[in-house]
Amino acid sequence: MTNSEKAALSRRTFVKGSALAGLGAAAMGSTSLFGCAPQGQGDAEGADLAATGETAPVDEKIVWTHCHVNCGGACVLQCHVADDEIVSVESDNTGDASFGGFQARACLRGRSIRRWINGEDRLNYPMKRVEGSKRGEGKYEQISWDEALDTIASEFKRITEAYGNESVFIQECSGVEQNVIMNNPWFRLFNLCGGVVTRYGNYSNGALTFGAQLYTYGGGWGKRSFKTLTDGELVVMFGNAPCDTRMAGDGHGYDLLVAMEQKNVRVICIDPRRSEIATNRDVEWIPIRPGTDAALVAGIAHELIASNLVDVDFLHTYCVGYDEESLPEGAPANSSYYAYIMGTGYDMVEKTPAWAAAITQIPEQRIIDLAHEIGEAKPCFICQGWGPQRRTNGETAARAIALLPQLVGQVGLPSTNSGLREGNGGFELNSLPTGDNPIEVKFPNYLWPEAIKDGTKLTALNAGIQNADALPAPIKMMINYGNNMPANQNGDINFTTDILRDESLCEFIVCYDVVMTDSAKYADIILPDLTPQETWTLSTQGENNDTQGIWFGQPTTSAKFERREVYEVCADLADRLGVKDAYTDGGKTREDWCRELYEEFRAENPDAPTWEEGLAAGVYKKDIEVDNVTDPFIEDPAANPLETATGKIQIYSPELAEYAATWELQEGDVICPIPIYVPGFDGPDSNTEEYPLQFTGYHTKAHTHSSYANNQIIQDAHRHNVWINPLDAAERNIKTGDMVRVFNDHGEILIEAKVTDRIMPGVGAIPQGMWHDADMGGDRVDKGGCINTLTSRHCTPVAKATGQHTIIGQIAKA
Repeated sequence: MTNSEKAALSRRTFVKGSALAGLGAAAMGSTSLFGCAPQGQGDAEGADLAATGETAPVDEKIVWTHCHVNCGGACVLQCHVADDEIVSVESDNTGDASFGGFQARACLRGRSIRRWINGEDRLNYPMKRVEGSKRGEGKYEQISWDEALDTIASEFKRITEAYGNESVFIQECSGVEQNVIMNNPWFRLFNLCGGVVTRYGNYSNGALTFGAQLYTYGGGWGKRSFKTLTDGELVVMFGNAPCDTRMAGDGHGYDLLVAMEQKNVRVICIDPRRSEIATNRDVEWIPIRPGTDAALVAGIAHELIASNLVDVDFLHTYCVGYDEESLPEGAPANSSYYAYIMGTGYDMVEKTPAWAAAITQIPEQRIIDLAHEIGEAKPCFICQGWGPQRRTNGETAARAIALLPQLVGQVGLPSTNSGLREGNGGFELNSLPTGDNPIEVKFPNYLWPEAIKDGTKLTALNAGIQNADALPAPIKMMINYGNNMPANQNGDINFTTDILRDESLCEFIVCYDVVMTDSAKYADIILPDLTPQETWTLSTQGENNDTQGIWFGQPTTSAKFERREVYEVCADLADRLGVKDAYTDGGKTREDWCRELYEEFRAENPDAPTWEEGLAAGVYKKDIEVDNVTDPFIEDPAANPLETATGKIQIYSPELAEYAATWELQEGDVICPIPIYVPGFDGPDSNTEEYPLQFTGYHTKAHTHSSYANNQIIQDAHRHNVWINPLDAAERNIKTGDMVRVFNDHGEILIEAKVTDRIMPGVGAIPQGMWHDADMGGDRVDKGGCINTLTSRHCTPVAKATGQHTIIGQIAKA
């Protein structure tokens, strides 16, 4: 029997199951991970055909598309479609997968996408909250698209007339990434109608991008690919788990594994948790107390100085602030990093390896040895993930890690890195143009709940408001498109959802999503979206992958029920608001925009295939030309200055010195012009008898943030649990598989325990992204195991970014 014939049999069984139990239930009930649903018992037609060897005619086709979730990648999918349904999914099998080439193979999440598309949580119709019910109760009634869009248009007019356009906010589109449309239609529409208040920063790396590298390098300078590694090179990673977070076929995890195999690269992982990369042979794991990375760097720096391993010539030529000689003009005496390390500046404490060992819980001798390994390795590749900066001391931790390669002169040279994340490259595509926004004021993305609650009390000095002294108005209308932030991905869910439940604060909330998340239950109007695999898309290879590729996506099936894609819906809203012709640019469709944006790319890349050829092939990819030359800044720093206040690498930042003198900071916050060690709010020195453990979040293989977390077969394959060290587990009589309570002053979750020595003592590790599931009108105990039930709202000092990896609490058997 051919594959197509087998697909036809499975398809009939699938349809029969759908008729009886609902499309989603049939999809989730299959025992096949990636293929078709099995033949069901009692399917007379299928049984007869199997007995006779006959098959019904089937017109199976392959439709190319790609995965779009926010993992930093974007992987090719080949969807086998029969009878207007996806019956199985393959990934990229084109080209050469050897070192120097790549295949954009999807991970298990992307390969199981059929179950997510047909899941029982799919939204099928526009709905409005039942009159008299409270936000969060999940009581909705079906309405027509006309009623939904009339209501949205009417509320937009009412709210902007009453409070101004500054009171309208479009949230970050975190669940749909790497394509040219995303949430741009909302911005394009509202910019034609007076604009909206906007945000800066993001949940992923806000403290790193807007609070660390900006004041160190002036941008993403000095970043390199793992593909630049040389034979026998030392790689030192802080809080970086590329085999967990960049694990697809065109991801950095694959690149590093290839380099380890083919180039004998040595890897050291510094992390509270032993990640997947650290379980590989010859990879050394150094457990570190969460949030103490800057203390470790200080201890290493002391040993580098004592052993004459510091590259002083490099520091004097390319950096400001290492010692008194290199301080920028206006900096006070004894404010250099050298003074801090040697105990003559700031806190007047010498930062010896013994001092660092007491804080980090890394043995003193290992810190000494690590300093010599780093100082003597030429070249040396030092990088960090985004975990260390998602803490309440995030900026100073990230800046300290970035300082380490500077101390040994391993920045901007071949096969080195900046100390930030490993580099990225690839093609660039223009996105759907959004036009000019007449409103210039911006607030930090993480503070949108405070922008609702406190409004004009948020100022430039206490909340990082940009382009204004204070926020002009509180958020009164919010568009939540393609994300699960309000009740899942946001810090302190209980606090945040209390704000959303208060209708006197944010008066109107729209959720436009694919599935009925817990966040959607706080909306007044819910709209059912198409998945990216059900419409026209165009995507690059991924924001953080060292590959060159364009993925062409087109609808795999027809739109089901009353689901509609966002560009078309915003066009209908534009009609109601009197700007349709300008919005559609004379009638362009989503497909038209994808084609036009690709032609813009092709004008700069004439070797690329035509639009029609790209659609037929599904992918266009090339081997990346790895940038591994000495940077122009290193060649001639005077002629090629960095985009910093001083034109050099800033160990001492004049901007941060000014902020430290003028900004109003929260309890436990410190802004310092050099990267000192600061424990931070609820940091390593905050544990109490009541809350003796630190907890940290991490990215799991089972879902990307909350995307795919409702795909049960993946959750069964990779269990959602809290990691606890055997010493801590024995003290609490906890065994693997036990249900436990994890709790603190912010809330409580129920979650399965995993006892493992892959987490250091005194620390628990909980995957982020599991769906919140609690009786918010009752005990509020989260049975979904969502870590953000336990996180605080305390943001980082500079970028006002998320500090959600900073948690203290307790764990006990349920």
